[in-house]
Amino acid sequence: MTKKKNKKNKTKKLSNFNKRQLKTSILEIFYGDAQKTYNYKQLGSLLGVKDMETRKLINVVLDELTGDEKLEQIQRGKFKLKSRGGYVLGRVEMQRQGFAYVVSEEVDQPILVSQGNLNHAMGGDKVRVYLYARRKKHQIEGEVSEIVERAKTTFVGTVERSRNFAFLVPVGKVGFDLFIPAEKLNGAKDGQKAVGKITEWPQKAKNPFGEIIEVLGDSGANETEMHAILAEYDLPLRFPENVLGAAEKIPLEIPGEEIKNRRDMREVTTFTIDPEDAKDFDDALSIRKLDNGLWEVGIHIADVSHYVRPNTILDDEAFSRATSVYLVDRVVPMLPERLSNGVCSLRPNEDKLCYSAVFQMDDNADVSNEWFGRTVIHSNRRFTYDEAQEIIETGKGDLKSEVLTLQDLAVKLRNRRFKEGSLAFDRIEVKFKIEEETGKPLSVFFKESKESNKLIEEFMLLANKRVAEFIGREKNKKQAKTFVYRIHDKPDPEKLENFNHFIKKFGYGIQTTSSRAISKSMNVLMEEVKGKNEQNVIETLAIRSMAKAEYSTRNIGHYGLGFEYYSHFTSPIRRYPDIMVHRLLERYLEGGRSANAQKYEDMCQHSSEMESRASQAERSSIKYKQVEFMKDKIGEVFPGVISGITDWGIYVELENKCEGMVPIRELDDDFYIFDEKNYCLVGKHGNKKYQLGENVKVEISRANLERKQLDFKLIEG
Repeated sequence: MTKKKNKKNKTKKLSNFNKRQLKTSILEIFYGDAQKTYNYKQLGSLLGVKDMETRKLINVVLDELTGDEKLEQIQRGKFKLKSRGGYVLGRVEMQRQGFAYVVSEEVDQPILVSQGNLNHAMGGDKVRVYLYARRKKHQIEGEVSEIVERAKTTFVGTVERSRNFAFLVPVGKVGFDLFIPAEKLNGAKDGQKAVGKITEWPQKAKNPFGEIIEVLGDSGANETEMHAILAEYDLPLRFPENVLGAAEKIPLEIPGEEIKNRRDMREVTTFTIDPEDAKDFDDALSIRKLDNGLWEVGIHIADVSHYVRPNTILDDEAFSRATSVYLVDRVVPMLPERLSNGVCSLRPNEDKLCYSAVFQMDDNADVSNEWFGRTVIHSNRRFTYDEAQEIIETGKGDLKSEVLTLQDLAVKLRNRRFKEGSLAFDRIEVKFKIEEETGKPLSVFFKESKESNKLIEEFMLLANKRVAEFIGREKNKKQAKTFVYRIHDKPDPEKLENFNHFIKKFGYGIQTTSSRAISKSMNVLMEEVKGKNEQNVIETLAIRSMAKAEYSTRNIGHYGLGFEYYSHFTSPIRRYPDIMVHRLLERYLEGGRSANAQKYEDMCQHSSEMESRASQAERSSIKYKQVEFMKDKIGEVFPGVISGITDWGIYVELENKCEGMVPIRELDDDFYIFDEKNYCLVGKHGNKKYQLGENVKVEISRANLERKQLDFKLIEG
């Protein structure tokens, strides 16, 4: 009786669920009877699914669970739980207290593993866990029996030398130091930053043994710290010599024979719009009026796949990196400079090879014809965003007619996109003015997206969308062709519910009855909070309630953009998935068979992982510069807003976007309890409350560069 009741409740709750929840719910049905088989219609019925969109999602989830060997397909369309013993595979999530949870899709809740039963497993490791019998509190417990795959074997830290040995004290939440014998220090000195590698970890040893594989330099030096951030996230510091050598062999000149094989668009007015400091121009726009009265708009993308061929050292290196990394003071490119800033870059007054999406549009920005293929172009002008913005604002300047026409079309595309369900999050970017020689941050400024940025964005979105639709919506297909999509799942209903509960305190609310209702009311909310004290907190929480976008061959659409099909086609100089898209598009335009789905899915997962690492490194570099900028302001008082609440402290964001924490131990006037649902700390005795979004004053009490952390002291009143 209890089980049935729970299932009913869950069905009611999950009427608008996302892929992650759907996966959990489907696995729970299979766990209910390990011998029973189900097809997608039966699962849809058990879950109370009625809409076609979610029925399609069930098929995607079944495909993923089969690929991950959680289910097996007994016969066409019928699935069964894959039989296994008392062991499951999962990822380790370390907790501050020393124990861990192992998260596995093979069981319906995290597995608790005590510190003594981790057997040297670390956060992120893929492990095999032996499951104990269920305890009275319904908590699954287990023991790590095998480390299947280490998440990390190298660590960045500070060297602490003794006479005959040393320790490498890693940055971040690692939980141990590496013991380094004196003969394996590789010249590292006391206090220097270095990269250490685990060589062995004896069963009874508290610390792993290791060796220093690279000395980064003196702690506190800008180059050392930026390289340390890259190394911390296992991102490359430099290109191997053989990769640089291969890039140097690629000629700048385009053979005449190659031009003959392409659509020649060199006579069409073409230009680029990029940031002032950009060197790699990977997209250009062209526009002209056709005899039929329509506008021909060309979105021209650097043809990286022409130069970076499969199974070459250049391609291997690009795939390994998967993305360019944007730290606060530098770009670590995916491709060597010879390619990214030279051969492939769409520099003005040079013939360049492109992969293009060319559209015929009317004055209302309706597309009546499209063409995809290889081209040769000649950029007439390089605009910075500020230069293009001036033309938009004043109506004067070079190529004003072309820029203003594209701006008019972009506005119409944008308005239609929001009307059809796109979300409008315009986040402010934090930037630093940096002293060139020392890397010292001199000032903080904010970068907002202007109309010129949005003009480019709109045409890139159009190209990405139409390329994905061209493959995904292919008519008369027996089965879908393998393609690389940029997917974005629906928001987690529970997070959305908590978010809605919180914003009601400010007099706001969103509709959660359907995907369209959520996005429409979310856009209204973003407009309502503009310029208000609570703007940043509400925008941040709204983004946290959303899923993360990723790459996959299994299309579920892009919720944030409101697109059924979406891909990444427009930035192959800095994103490897775009190179994959160019290659697949070319293959299918030439009538080729569908590519191997599992091979491309594995490549997608790697690309998503590298993108996540690059994003973390970027945030880490910003945090470091924020702490460095504030370190000479100890004792000064600043106004701020509570931007985060945890059970260990209150996070406060200052007006310059620098964030620090008031440790909970500093709140000594009461015993404070963390109310997670209401985003607040509440005093047990005095009932005093610290609420997310509340205005406060803080004193800078400590600036810890090593931890990239500012500590604040709350100033009452």
